[in-house]
Amino acid sequence: MSTLDSLALTRIPAEDEALRAEVRAFLQSAIARLPAHVRARSWGGYSAELSRKLGQNGWIGITLPREYGGGGRSAFARYVLVEEYLACGAPVGSHWIADRQSAPLILKYGTEAQKRFYIPQVCRGEAFFCIGMSEPGSGSDLASVKTRATPNEKGFVLNGQKIWTTNAHHCRYMIALVRTSGEASDRHKGLSQVIVDLSLPGVTVRPIEDLSGDRHFCEVFFDNVQLGPDALIGAEGQGWEQVTAELAFERSGPERLFSSIVLFDQWLAYVRTPQGRTQAATRLAGKVLTQLAPLRAMSVAIQEKLVRGESPIVEAALVKELGTTLEQMIPAAIADDLFAREAEDVPVELLMTLKYITEASPSFSLRGGTRDILRGMIARGLGLR
Repeated sequence: MSTLDSLALTRIPAEDEALRAEVRAFLQSAIARLPAHVRARSWGGYSAELSRKLGQNGWIGITLPREYGGGGRSAFARYVLVEEYLACGAPVGSHWIADRQSAPLILKYGTEAQKRFYIPQVCRGEAFFCIGMSEPGSGSDLASVKTRATPNEKGFVLNGQKIWTTNAHHCRYMIALVRTSGEASDRHKGLSQVIVDLSLPGVTVRPIEDLSGDRHFCEVFFDNVQLGPDALIGAEGQGWEQVTAELAFERSGPERLFSSIVLFDQWLAYVRTPQGRTQAATRLAGKVLTQLAPLRAMSVAIQEKLVRGESPIVEAALVKELGTTLEQMIPAAIADDLFAREAEDVPVELLMTLKYITEASPSFSLRGGTRDILRGMIARGLGLR
């Protein structure tokens, strides 16, 4: 292999790239009436109706086996879908978690009965999942989990609390990381993953309003919730290994690069007009694009690793850390540009979009693992600590 060959960028295969035009045309029609400040929520937005339509088109679970209702295609096909969803700001938060990680997790670790029950519902856009990882006082330290599923003659009794659980109030199911043996001081030992039907007695879901006025974050309480024996995913006590593999799906995708992209595209359209064009704006556009391009290339390369069955945990952490840094830089830099101009020259819709992204952006470096946690993972992966 030549040096040039070894440095070649990973490219999305032509058969997967061919999806882009069809998906883009569908979305342009489906969300034509949504203003930019609403579209800016994108994968944080919610539309069960849109999710069902995407499911009917075969665009949910596109990587999952056909025998379970999926599309049987590669991770690159889903990557194209996700890029298009984010680029136009489609409100796809309803099925996002189920498609990105819950169904793949069930496929990898679940029983045959679990696969046949849950995965077809996900692919049809009918079963929505949330993630039960974070807990009060724990932050990104998942190993300190205190929520406990105690085995009994009927399965497990669940007690505890989860927090920052996105869209839990809209979801039917949660995949929760819980302690099935030992104590919190045991760290990685004794952790398991269970599927929780959030309609069960003893489950309470409370939305939390954030700075932007959104109410997608939730806290979830479990008070003697009786789970069946089929609630357990994978082997009891192997939850830590399972959840770290799951986080590679969560940290490496375009959503860690494109959370501010609707704002950036709207600002870029303004900068291309005679009243918006300045040398400073042109330099800023170049700065963003020269960071975005290599980050996207890194993200696509991780998809190739996932296609090969690898678990690129450190690489995914690196993309997430660098990507969210860029996502947070974009609204701050655009605000500096716009507020240096005459107020009457700036479109109101652009300012409304900037307002939302500015208020939401502090969460970008929290969700999926805080900056300090990710940097620690990267340092260990590089042998620096």
